[in-house]
Amino acid sequence: MTRRFVDLSIYLENDVISDPPAFAPKIQYFDHKNSFEQMAPFFPGLKQEDLPDGDVWAVETIQLSTHNGTHLDAPYHFHSTMDKALGEKKKAWTIDEVPLEWCFQPGVKLDFRHFADGYVVTAADVEAELARIGHTLSPLEIVVVNTRAGSRYGHNDFVSAGCGMGYDATMYLLERGVRLTGTDAWSWDAPFVYTAQKYAESKDASLIWEGHKAGRDIGYCHLEKLHNLEALPPTGFYISCFPHKIRGASAGWTRAVAIFDDALMPSA
Repeated sequence: MTRRFVDLSIYLENDVISDPPAFAPKIQYFDHKNSFEQMAPFFPGLKQEDLPDGDVWAVETIQLSTHNGTHLDAPYHFHSTMDKALGEKKKAWTIDEVPLEWCFQPGVKLDFRHFADGYVVTAADVEAELARIGHTLSPLEIVVVNTRAGSRYGHNDFVSAGCGMGYDATMYLLERGVRLTGTDAWSWDAPFVYTAQKYAESKDASLIWEGHKAGRDIGYCHLEKLHNLEALPPTGFYISCFPHKIRGASAGWTRAVAIFDDALMPSA
């Protein structure tokens, strides 16, 4: 059986707009010619020209947030507690506590590219899209949403592009057993610039991060800054998105991948 892989991750790189400027990653590159000072202390008397072709090693140092690049948010990122609606309110899981079985499951793609930037997706929108693609959700399926932000990655408007998932839309998924979701936008919620306008008018703080805050009621994870979701059909693939194991952290970087393999899919 031949497997086909589709990379769903963005690069970690300098000078490409993937975050607000203050949160951008910074990578310093040391190549085979300018890294000798790193190696020399290990081998007293060594000269760079003594090495084959004068080549040392290549290595990078990175200034990074756990929320740079394509990453998986843990329930702890959203709130200090989770599962209130399940009658067992408990401490929210950090990324090293997230069940690994959540991170490798059949995927479902919802196409919300037609929604305007800043639009807050409702439960009715989710239900309508599932009806359009003819799919009934099963527990633990990974649901990803394709927004307009996917086409704006690297552009000045990326952070403010795309629709966001509202509280009711998120709960619609969680109440059906979904525990891991994802978006190609900067955030699972609507871009802050639009939410800020609504908050300025209403002073209703429940509008802020409403999709994230669904995790207070049912603990879940979501992927942010996915890429290439346009290449996926609505169903028929697995998603692998195991996060880096960072003790006590709110998120972990992941190389998210869609895997197409009939042998992996559950039989009808």
